[in-house]
Amino acid sequence: MDIIPQNFADWKVCIEKKCGISLTSEFAAQRLALYDDDSRVETRRFVKLYGQEHLHRVKSWFRQIIEQEVKTPY
Repeated sequence: MDIIPQNFADWKVCIEKKCGISLTSEFAAQRLALYDDDSRVETRRFVKLYGQEHLHRVKSWFRQIIEQEVKTPY
C-alpha cells in the first residue's frame, strides 16, 4: 500500500484501521461539506499537501461511503 492511498480499499483501511475513524455517512457528509468549499483553510491545506487530483479522489470516496450506507440501511 502506498503512503497516500490510491484506491478506495486502501484509503478505507488507512482511515478506519490506522486512524481509527469510523467512516459513517454523517462523517463523510461533514468532510464533503468542508472539502467542497475551496475557501476553507483545511481544503486549501489539503490541496497544497496532496494535490487537486487526490482531493477529487477523496471526495469521490466519501460519496461512495454515503451511497453504500444508503443502499444498506441499518
